[in-house]
Amino acid sequence: MEPLTADDPEDIGGHRLLARLGAGGMGVVHLARMPGGALVALKTIRAEHAVDPAFRTRFRREVTAVRGLTGRWLVPVVAADTEAREPWLATEFVPGPSLVEAVDGFGALPVTAVRTLGSRLADALSAVHDAGLVHRDVKPGNVLLALDGPRLIDFGIAYAAGATALTAPDAVVGTPGFLAPEQAQAAGEVGPASDVFSLGCVMAYAASGRRPFGTGYAAGVLFRTVHEEPDLADVPDELRDLIGACLAKDPTERPTAQEVAAALRDPRISLAREIAEAQREHWLPPAILRVVAERSARALDVPTPRRPTRQPADDDPAADPAADPGFTHPQDARPPSRRRVLLMGSAAASVLAVGGGATAYLTAGRGGQGGALPVHTLGFQADLSGANKANGVAQERGARLAVEQHNARAGITFRLALETVDDRGDATWAKQAAQRLTGAGVSAVLGPNTASAALAAGPLYLAADTGMVLISVDDARLDDARLRTLCVTRAPERYVALPLLSYLTEVQPVDRTAVIDDRAAGPTGSDVTNQVEQNPPQEGTTSVHSVAAESDDFGPAVRAALAAKAQAVVFSGTSPERAARCARALTEAGFSGPRQGTWHIMQPAFLQQAGPAGQDWLFGTPFTDPGSVSRDFQAAHRAKYGTTPGRWSPEAYDAVGLVARALKSLGGSADVQPRSVSPRLFDVTYKGLAKTFHVSTNGVDPLKSGALYFLFQAKGNTFRFLGRYDQVK
Repeated sequence: MEPLTADDPEDIGGHRLLARLGAGGMGVVHLARMPGGALVALKTIRAEHAVDPAFRTRFRREVTAVRGLTGRWLVPVVAADTEAREPWLATEFVPGPSLVEAVDGFGALPVTAVRTLGSRLADALSAVHDAGLVHRDVKPGNVLLALDGPRLIDFGIAYAAGATALTAPDAVVGTPGFLAPEQAQAAGEVGPASDVFSLGCVMAYAASGRRPFGTGYAAGVLFRTVHEEPDLADVPDELRDLIGACLAKDPTERPTAQEVAAALRDPRISLAREIAEAQREHWLPPAILRVVAERSARALDVPTPRRPTRQPADDDPAADPAADPGFTHPQDARPPSRRRVLLMGSAAASVLAVGGGATAYLTAGRGGQGGALPVHTLGFQADLSGANKANGVAQERGARLAVEQHNARAGITFRLALETVDDRGDATWAKQAAQRLTGAGVSAVLGPNTASAALAAGPLYLAADTGMVLISVDDARLDDARLRTLCVTRAPERYVALPLLSYLTEVQPVDRTAVIDDRAAGPTGSDVTNQVEQNPPQEGTTSVHSVAAESDDFGPAVRAALAAKAQAVVFSGTSPERAARCARALTEAGFSGPRQGTWHIMQPAFLQQAGPAGQDWLFGTPFTDPGSVSRDFQAAHRAKYGTTPGRWSPEAYDAVGLVARALKSLGGSADVQPRSVSPRLFDVTYKGLAKTFHVSTNGVDPLKSGALYFLFQAKGNTFRFLGRYDQVK
């Protein structure tokens, strides 16, 4: 919300203006008070647009259509003047946030809330369709959240079924990502089924936090809407079939709005009882309810505006500002109290940019700057449904939290968005994911989280000059691929034995170390073996005892290590199950010295299968403990997801910060292209939550970075964080 300007009148049509909710090229939206005291959002159209007879006809038709609508979940038009020099339209003011603000700020809604949301929006659309109208712009920004339920707003592009369109024949009317294929193609009849498709998109977004046809350039989103299936991977199972039916490409195969409402509502409960129970039990999560309640309370205490100072024209010497009834003496111009600042929220989402056939948000930028901020979309590609799902989900959550916290900061000059694609850890899917994200024009891509996917997607990102920021993957084959736009932010895998050697030199010194060389680990295990063999702790000796890949018997190797009088044992393998066998063999042989491994075997399977033999094992890792970083990060993660952050989550948070820093160095304007971003990711030192690192074209530079490795120890049924390896005492 912004104060009135000197050009704003005191009232319009008897409505006292209180503040500005938004402004754009088509007009201004004010918060106003009706003569009876009720608050309204009053939209005024600029005179230069109103002189167009076609536009005036369109506006008159809109008002006539929506004034006849009734429905509990619709925002009614309470007053209008279609013949004024600057025509205006007043709707009931809803102080709650929009659905897009709630989901982007607090994450996907619970299933019960999505059911309530969907059934009531379907009821609203039923009323619209029964009146012979089609909304044509059902989207999260046009859904406001109130204490008793949602409200569908903004009928600026609604039209009567069968009416002649005033837009160009090939114009796309609506919002890409939330419109039906027939709208995206600007061909065929746009009818009630189109609104049902949009409702399906809204429900998918509310249930998963992701747009079913992605984000990015409008052309790419429209193409996916017409030709590709929606991404419903994160939509709960019990909603997926219904939402999928709403998103059928063929309009005749979609359910009606009434059928959607019936499918979502419990047939045993009457509508009146459902509304009463929702109000009593709170249909929204507590965090969103607090926002709704706060804004509802503040709406009751809107200030009476002081008129702004009007400066006399330089060429008007007779002007006397003190005689101007709109003049406020400087010492009387006090800023409103914090209590009296009504958060704009998404009341401005009801702002209509009429004309040209499209609806636009008219929002105020942060940091005191007017106008919408440019939005830069980051791609996120990972295995979100396969063997590495836990890793991928943890990283996505960390990245999404970073995006949201960036957008919440004061003084930012651009906003971020996150486009997520599940590559299932599969090379073919990884290529498709890369094609989708490069087609969307993302500024950079975070991930993938598997080496096979990175190898498959890397050349496509290279061809598009799009930076690929790896969070948890480091593989020698990626170096050989000469991927110029590849930015690896994690510590090199080949030095992962460094924290183990440091511990055996500084913390629990030993002279004789043995490596149980598990040949099943391939090159990764060989790197560990070579590091310990070439750099023995205390400049002592290292003996190597190999176990064939096809063998499960670690007894001979363990006995040979003890015969060599080993004081510490390092296991080079990557299998938790094989590590557990080694642990049991060491315990059975009576060995009680330091036993060590790498992060690959830090899995529940190791603790479960090793049992007491796995206790006190030490592990060197390239990731920190998510519970040891910023308390604010932990609290925000728990508030958003209900859990503590997972492994690699802080590193993903930092990857977003690195890309944001690159965008900021380029000015952050809407003109910044992906090919400009990738070079800015290199040769910089970045201090993140997890660690401080310096990224060069060859990956993280250990010489210019801080300590990049950490130590954990098996204790009980978990892995206890010991700290950064160089700080463990």
